[in-house]
Formats: sequence, C-alpha cells, structure tokens
Amino acid sequence: MATRHCLALDLKDNPALIEKYKQYHQVGNVWPEIIDSIKASGIEQAEIYLVGNRLFMILEVSDDFSFEAKQAADLSNPKVVEWETLMWTFQQQLPFATSEEKWLLMDKIFTL
Repeated sequence: MATRHCLALDLKDNPALIEKYKQYHQVGNVWPEIIDSIKASGIEQAEIYLVGNRLFMILEVSDDFSFEAKQAADLSNPKVVEWETLMWTFQQQLPFATSEEKWLLMDKIFTL
C-alpha cells in the first residue's frame, strides 16, 4: 500500500504569475525530464491543487520513497535544478517557513 504525503507552498500573489504557473503544469507542459525524475524517485501519484495563491500537493509514494534521496537526486540532475529555479520565480515560502524550506509537509489531523 502506498503512503500519502501532503505538502503546501504559496505562489507569489500575482494573477499573471499564477496563470503562467498553471500553464506550466497543464498536461504535456511539464518537462519530460521532470516527470521521469518524479517517477524514478518512487512517487507513484502526484497532484497539485490551488486556492488563491496557496498550493496543496498530494503524493502517493512507494515504500522505498525517501524525501532525502529525492532531494539528493534532484540536486544532481541539471534539468530538475533548472525546472526548480524556474518554478521558484512563481513560488514563495509559506509565512512560517524557515529560509531553507520550500514545500512543507502537512500533518494529518482528521480522517473519516
């Protein structure tokens, strides 16, 4: 059974930037190297939702998935570094994030 992780991040509160970010994430617009790197890391399913300028990402991951391993692989992949640098032009940290944090892991507080 896959494990689910939920993460949050903000976009810059600029309607033109938000629209452009959405365009980058439409089907067929995410660079193939990014899709390959996501799948290779053990992420089996990924969804991003948007309300206002707040992003919410749901990941379903394999048992051997590791955020640390994904980060190390991402940092050694020039295309992923390029994509993340581009995406950061649209994104901003959550108000309570430290200077080192980007996507923040959310705590599940309720299940029905």
